[in-house]
Amino acid sequence: MTHFTFYDKQAILSLTRMRRFETKLGERVQVPGNMKELDASLRESSAKFVLFGVPEDIGVKANGGIGGAGTAWEPFLRSFLNIQSNDFLDGRDVLVLGHFDFSEIQRLIDSNAHDPEEQLLAYRHAVNLVDQEVEQLVHIITQNRKLPIVIGGGHNNAYPCIKGAAKGWYKAGIIGIAQINAINMDAHADYRPAEGRHSGNAFRYAEEDGYLEKYCVIGLHENYITQNTWMDMVNNPFLDCITFEDIFIHEKRNFVQAVAHATGFTEDTLCGIELDMDSIEYALSSAASPMGITPRQARQYIHYASMRTRPAYLHICEGAAKLDDGRSDATTGQLISYLVSDFVKGILSQLD
Repeated sequence: MTHFTFYDKQAILSLTRMRRFETKLGERVQVPGNMKELDASLRESSAKFVLFGVPEDIGVKANGGIGGAGTAWEPFLRSFLNIQSNDFLDGRDVLVLGHFDFSEIQRLIDSNAHDPEEQLLAYRHAVNLVDQEVEQLVHIITQNRKLPIVIGGGHNNAYPCIKGAAKGWYKAGIIGIAQINAINMDAHADYRPAEGRHSGNAFRYAEEDGYLEKYCVIGLHENYITQNTWMDMVNNPFLDCITFEDIFIHEKRNFVQAVAHATGFTEDTLCGIELDMDSIEYALSSAASPMGITPRQARQYIHYASMRTRPAYLHICEGAAKLDDGRSDATTGQLISYLVSDFVKGILSQLD
């Protein structure tokens, strides 16, 4: 993992606004004890969750999208570390590991590509490197029986999350085969053809490579799924989806029923929990939309999924504090912080 930056306690405290008579999460979270011996650090840590960031735009740009997904990690982390540590959420349950930095790769592509087509191909090639490093880290975390919380970055990172978690939980003896399920709150299926890696085909690659067994998308927008992808999904008994229109326009089932259907469909083994920020109305992302679930429903989804599945990991992606086209939103990091805290609380409530 040559592109990973590990955090020490001083790095965490530099982002924490300490105040008398209060205890912030940043004062309590754990950090790796020995960065050169990550396996040993994870084994020795009492934390149940390991948090890290993948702030990159490579996968989004490889899909022809608007850059900006790399800007959400830092504002999220600042917000998360300044949550109150209390009876509802104790910072000691979370180990903040660090973040990846692939900015030099992106800079080299941008400065050396001769034309847009060459740039696109270079980005798709570079996603393979991102895949390798993210997969390796998720594998290490899960083989030590810790739950990864991954903040992106593009939805391309679902593939290394699935692959790394499947291999890691298998090595840990938790599952009998290196294969897991996934549920995804998303306006898009991200099941496009395997035309080269990008943010729109992570689940296709994970399934074809044998690491993804069942996959269910909640809130899929009918206007933005290609016909060939739709046919591939409806003809595969291991894939399922509930469209946004079926929930909120046709009202065939309500929101909670839709989430319950997805958790029931994937309950037979460990399940990756995915949330693409473009599923939330007006949330800033590469594919921001005025139509989507509310932030409150996003929190309900995370809470319900954390309690009704056997989580393999949590992956929140595509959010942006600032997009390359100039749009910005100062609340993106705080919204992601709410979602992460909901996940942690949901898991811990079952252990009490």
